[in-house]
Amino acid sequence: MTEKPTILTKTTVAKSRLFRIESLEIQFSNGELRQYERLARSGMGGAVLVIPMLDNATVLLIREYSAGTHRYELGLPKGKVDAGESFFEAANRELKEEVGFGARNLCRLSTFSIAPAYLEHTTEIILAQDLYAEKLLGDEPEELEVVAWKLADINDLLATGECSEARSIAALFMAREYLQQFSAD
Repeated sequence: MTEKPTILTKTTVAKSRLFRIESLEIQFSNGELRQYERLARSGMGGAVLVIPMLDNATVLLIREYSAGTHRYELGLPKGKVDAGESFFEAANRELKEEVGFGARNLCRLSTFSIAPAYLEHTTEIILAQDLYAEKLLGDEPEELEVVAWKLADINDLLATGECSEARSIAALFMAREYLQQFSAD
């Protein structure tokens, strides 16, 4: 394994409520120096993306406004981990706020990064099963529409063009594989 480069200096270039832009001076093991910029988290809580399974074949998606693309997207509930929360506590809270269900069974499937070359952020992927009705007030500006979708029909979901977020797409395929493997055992 190659030796990791050394971060010689780290300077905050800009800061917002959610992120910091950092400039990094990095020295590689061969002596080469490079400047990098990365988008870093403001706070260290992390994030969760939840795959709520109504049953082993049906996932609950949400339709919500996405400011980045300025349109409504179908995807999975997600959010930041608050101070003092575990990933599982955050997943259950987000599920209750966005979908109106809690889960008795939560399983971590993976950790995803979106663009590790310049984005520090990672997201814990949590499968939620054995759901029960419970609604918490969230921070969404409008009521989210909950849409039931068969995991076997993920390709049909993608064909609609309404689901384009890579984390949600990857997590849906991962959940389908996991549940197929689990049901085969």
